[in-house]
Amino acid sequence: MTPSGVRSARRVVDGSHVEVVVVGGGQAGLSISWHLGRRGIDHVVLERDTIAHDWADRRWDEFTLVTPNWQCVLPGFPYDGDDPHGFMRRDEVLAWIRRYAASFDPPVVENVLVTRLREAPGAGFEVVTDQGTLTADQVVVATGGYHRPVLPAASRRVQRDIVQVHSADYRSAGALPQGGVLVVGSGQSGAQIAEDLFLAGREVHLALGSAPRCARFYRGRDCIAWLSDMGVYDIPVQAQVGGLTKRESTNHYMTGRDGGRDIDLRAFARDGMHLYGRLLDVDGTAAAFTPTAEASLDHADSVMESIKNDIDRYIERTGIQAPTEARYVPVWRPEAEVTSLDLADAGITSIVWSAGFRSDYSWIQVGVFDGAGHPTHHRGSSATPGLHFLGLPWLHTWGSGRFEAVARDAEHLAGAIASGRASQRRETAGVSG
Repeated sequence: MTPSGVRSARRVVDGSHVEVVVVGGGQAGLSISWHLGRRGIDHVVLERDTIAHDWADRRWDEFTLVTPNWQCVLPGFPYDGDDPHGFMRRDEVLAWIRRYAASFDPPVVENVLVTRLREAPGAGFEVVTDQGTLTADQVVVATGGYHRPVLPAASRRVQRDIVQVHSADYRSAGALPQGGVLVVGSGQSGAQIAEDLFLAGREVHLALGSAPRCARFYRGRDCIAWLSDMGVYDIPVQAQVGGLTKRESTNHYMTGRDGGRDIDLRAFARDGMHLYGRLLDVDGTAAAFTPTAEASLDHADSVMESIKNDIDRYIERTGIQAPTEARYVPVWRPEAEVTSLDLADAGITSIVWSAGFRSDYSWIQVGVFDGAGHPTHHRGSSATPGLHFLGLPWLHTWGSGRFEAVARDAEHLAGAIASGRASQRRETAGVSG
């Protein structure tokens, strides 16, 4: 077995045919593989790098899960550590997923790049890779929805001697040049990276977006535990306010670092972090911001308090005995909004762009995408029979991006694949007869 947990002898056989090709060897691809294997469905998982490599390649050194370890459940493989209410760090997550792969030896072929997917003449699909071409009756795209890091146009106008990295490439404060750091974006990654830099003693400047926040703990429990019991993560996307537009929503920021805590940007500002509104533009070293820092902080706090209101109502409705807790009182407000800053004068030598990711399905030559480039599907199955998607945020519910929900989505999708397989066999038998 290789360190990633698969047999190194596996390879793509040019011209071969399998019932199902799974593209992507992360937690989603492994989950569907487990279910397909249990059903006796012939399949192969094609991974362009190594199993779960994104956990090593796109997370910083001090990264921790935001979700508690008890939510780390994959098919046939619950969290097996001794800290269920803790939060695994990056390397622990990677090791856990690779142990999962080793536990059932999925048919993964690593270091193979899928370059094109199209419908095959007659039926099924043609999967073109850098090592040969396969055909398949059905295909599962399990590459997630975060493919290409986004750098805004302003990044092209930043003075050249200022180092710029995307959050996907940020590793640690020590990997950046000495001096101040401007972090752009206050979603989960931006807020946590700003915290990481600040705790390392760096001079941090943070341009806020509209991201909401959530308390880590409230009334004696992790808020995620309350919300899980309330069924919030199981509400289908179609039932959410905004429907499918929820795919574009920003996750609430909090952290699992050091056992889990709130990220209170006001407290950081009180202690020396510099907060600004949304970044408008950069010209050389001149940065311009909107005067929205206070509004962004107020919005984030209001969402946090609304979640607490929901928890209060749930506790009252169910009669649960839980300790009371005082509500949050802002510890800092800006005396004045700063809308312009000279990066050089402020000693800023690097920028971390936490501007999100863009999906890239340009290799899929099948008409299953909407005008924004999102795959159209129902619970992962597209309108083109046999083409499926797994591991997308909001694939079915808010929880679809979390391990335990990926496991449930995979189980449902395996059933759909099995039904499609049975239908194909009936059609073939009918033609033969």
